[in-house]
Amino acid sequence: MRSHLRYQSKRELLWQIAPRYREASAPIKEVILDEFVAATGYARKYAIRLLNHPTEQKRIITRTRPAHYGPEVQNALHLTWTVANHICTKRLIPFLPTLVESLERHGHLALNEECRSQLLSMSRATADRLLKPYRKQERQGISTTRAGTLLKKQIPIRTFQDWNEAKPGFMEADLVAHCGTQVEGSYLFTLTLTDIATGWTECLPLLGRGQEAVIAALKRVRQLLPFPLLGIDTDNGGEFINMELATYCEQEHITFTRGRPRKSNDQCYVEQKNGQIVRQVVGYDRFEGKLASPTTDRALPSTAPLRQLLPAFE
Repeated sequence: MRSHLRYQSKRELLWQIAPRYREASAPIKEVILDEFVAATGYARKYAIRLLNHPTEQKRIITRTRPAHYGPEVQNALHLTWTVANHICTKRLIPFLPTLVESLERHGHLALNEECRSQLLSMSRATADRLLKPYRKQERQGISTTRAGTLLKKQIPIRTFQDWNEAKPGFMEADLVAHCGTQVEGSYLFTLTLTDIATGWTECLPLLGRGQEAVIAALKRVRQLLPFPLLGIDTDNGGEFINMELATYCEQEHITFTRGRPRKSNDQCYVEQKNGQIVRQVVGYDRFEGKLASPTTDRALPSTAPLRQLLPAFE
C-alpha cells in the first residue's frame, strides 16, 4: 500500500507511536501495528523493526575512491584555464595540447610525462569538477532581468542543444547591468551579442534597458557586423520580449527566439562573453549618466581578428 505521507511526517508518527507500542500487550500491538502500516505504507516486518528500534540510524555505506588527479595536475589545469580567460571546458579541452606546449616553452609550466598525460586525457566533466572550487571564488554580478510576459507564446524557445548553425549571423544577445551592489536608480548597460558559428562578439553601451534603446543598438550592430544579422536569441527579459522588438525582427527578416526561463545555460555563448569580455574590462562597479557612457562606436573591444576567418564560412 502506498502512503501519501512525507518522510518527515512518517518519522513524527513513528516517534509518537513507538513508546506506546513497546509498552502495549500483544493484542494491542497488533492493532497499533496495523494502523501504522496503513498510515505509512511500510512493509510489516520493516514497521515492526522501526517500532522496536526507532532511534536506530540507517547504515550508511561509504566508498572511498583514491584521487586520480594530484595537486600538480589540478594546478596546471587551473593555470591553463586562467590563461584562456576562464573559457568553458567545452572549448578549453580541445586547446589544452596547444596551451600546455606554449606554457612549457615559455617557462610558465613544468610537468612530468605522467602529469602531462593525465592533463591532456582529461574529460570535460572531470575538468568542470576540478575547476568548480575556483569558479565559486569568482565575483558575480547582480541579475537585473525582469521577465517579460508579452508574446512569450509567440516567440519560440531555443535551447543550447539546438544550436547547429555553421553560417555566421545567428547571435545570442544579453544585457549586462553596471549597477554595482544595488539595482535601484538608473545606470548603464552593455548589450552583448555573440555569433554562434564564429564567436564574433559586439558590445554596445546603453543608457537604459528600454526597448527603444535595444532596437537602436541592434541597428548599430548591424552596421558594425561584417556579415548580415540573420537571427537573435535572448533571455525572457522585458527589454527583449516586447511587441516593438518582435515587429522589428519580423520586418527585417531576423529570426527571433528565446531561452527557457531560469535556464541561463540556454544562452551559454553570450553568458561566457559577458564574463570574459564585459566583466574583465569594465568590472563590477556602478556607472551612471552620459559621462560614464563611452562615446566610441563600441563600448568594448570586439572580436575583430575573426574577420579573416569569415570567408571560410561563406
